[in-house]
Amino acid sequence: MRPIYRSLPALAVLAAVGIFSSCSGSKSGASAAARVEEASRKPAPNFTLKDANGQPVNLADYRGKVVLLNFWATWCGPCGLEIPWFEQFEQQFKSQGFAVLGVSMDEDGWSAVKPYMAEHKINYRVMLGNDSVGQLYGGVDSLPTTFMIDREGRLAFTHVGLAGKNDYLSEIQNLLGTKENTASLHLLPASPAALLLGAAE
Repeated sequence: MRPIYRSLPALAVLAAVGIFSSCSGSKSGASAAARVEEASRKPAPNFTLKDANGQPVNLADYRGKVVLLNFWATWCGPCGLEIPWFEQFEQQFKSQGFAVLGVSMDEDGWSAVKPYMAEHKINYRVMLGNDSVGQLYGGVDSLPTTFMIDREGRLAFTHVGLAGKNDYLSEIQNLLGTKENTASLHLLPASPAALLLGAAE
């Protein structure tokens, strides 16, 4: 991939952001992020889905933790870029009251998701989503779509499309009330455009 990007002019790389930052649906294109001020935050819609071991996962059980709730699919390229970050966040912050929950929207179900989980050594809980859960969260027309949920179970940040690792890190630290050593997390550029331009260098 690097030689391809190296041959592209900067404007072409920026145009490519609209293609690679999200997958599927009418909202696909450049990523969009939204922050909700604490006084205006609304409760995250509750759901119960089964994980890869057949165990029920109820979002309400995570009250008191900061949760990164990620809607994704195995066929979504931008989703695959974020997953290693989420694995690192899970390992880095789990002991501080943080959890990553992945909701796969794959139509092929576990036959597609379980091999992907094994190949990528996903270390957080993954469930199979459905249209009902998607509708609770606004339809989830683009993947990835990620919600940051505060300790009170309220929606604090929303990302539609590929976000930056630094953005997620800042939000996690904000909601946990901690200041991690960012050097240990091998930070990437804070935006999809910077991410792609970095590959062109």
